[in-house]
Amino acid sequence: MPEASVGGGTPRRGLALGCGGTLGFAWTAIALQAIERQLGWDARTAEVIVGTSAGSEMAALLGSGRTVDTVVAALDGSTEDSVVARHLASRPGGAPPLPALRWPALGLIGRAARRDVDLLAGASGLLPRGRGDASWLRALGERLANEDGWVDHPGVWLVAAAADTGERVAFGAPGAPRVGLADAIAASWAVPGWMPPVSLMGRDYLDGGCVSHASADLLVPLGLDEVIIVAPMSTRGGASARGLSRAERVVRHAMTRRVDRDQALLEAAGTRVIRVEPGERELAVMGPNFMDPTRRQATVEAARLHTPSRVRRAIATGAVA
Repeated sequence: MPEASVGGGTPRRGLALGCGGTLGFAWTAIALQAIERQLGWDARTAEVIVGTSAGSEMAALLGSGRTVDTVVAALDGSTEDSVVARHLASRPGGAPPLPALRWPALGLIGRAARRDVDLLAGASGLLPRGRGDASWLRALGERLANEDGWVDHPGVWLVAAAADTGERVAFGAPGAPRVGLADAIAASWAVPGWMPPVSLMGRDYLDGGCVSHASADLLVPLGLDEVIIVAPMSTRGGASARGLSRAERVVRHAMTRRVDRDQALLEAAGTRVIRVEPGERELAVMGPNFMDPTRRQATVEAARLHTPSRVRRAIATGAVA
C-alpha cells in the first residue's frame, strides 16, 4: 500500500480501537504491533484515536506517549514502564460480582423497540447494575493524565453511551463535556451487569460498546485518507463455535454488523478502511469469556502467530482479510 495520500505526503490516518475486555486488549496490542511494522507507522501519530471500553485503555496509553511495543512488553512481563506494568497486573477478574437489583439502562429497551438503537443495545437495558470495582481503570487515568486532566495527544476520544438513551459521547472530542481522563476511561468501560454506570454532570454513562463496537463512524466527518479499525469483537463471515462459545458468536455477529456499517459509511465518504479482526484460530484460544485472565498469554501467542498475515492482507486490499 502506498504511504502517500492523493495530495502527496503522509496520509491522514485515524485509528478506531474496539471493545473486547481483557483478551481483546491483549489481542489488540499484538494486532497494532503488526500494523505498525507493516505500515512503517507509529500508531501514536494517528490524527484521531477513538477508543471504546478496552479500546479506551489503549487509546489513553497511546495518547500519553506510550508505545505499542511498551504495552506488548508489559503483556510479556518485560517492560520497564511501571505505569503500564502496574495496570496490566490489575485486571477485573474473570467473573463479575453479584449485581445489584437495579436496572440503570431500562431506557435502552424502548429505544431499541423504536429502532433508535439495535437489539444488542436494547438487551443491555435488561442487565442489572454492576458492582465491579473500576478503581484500576481510574488509577490508570490518574497516572496518565497531564496537568489538564487529559493526555497530551490532542485527538484522543473515549466513547461512552448515555444509560437512558444510548446516545454516544466521545469524551475528548470537540464539543463533548469536559471530564477527567479517569472518569472517561471508567465510563467507556462500564460494562452493563459488571461495572456500575459512571455519573458525570448528572447523567449516567455505560460502556460505549453497548451501542457501537468501535465507533469508527465518528471519524466520517473528518475526511481522513485512511481509518484503521482494530476490532477484537468483530469477525466478518462469522466463526464456528461449540458449547458456550456459541453465545459469544451471537454477540460477535451483532458487533460485526456494527463495524460493517461503520466501514460502509467511511468508504462512502471516500476514506480507505483497513480493518483487522480476529479469526477462528485466535477465537478458539480466547474462548467464550473475553474477561478470562488465565487465557491472556495464550491469546498473545495466538495473535502473534496468526494476526500478521491477516494484517498483511487487510493492508493490501483495504478490506477485511
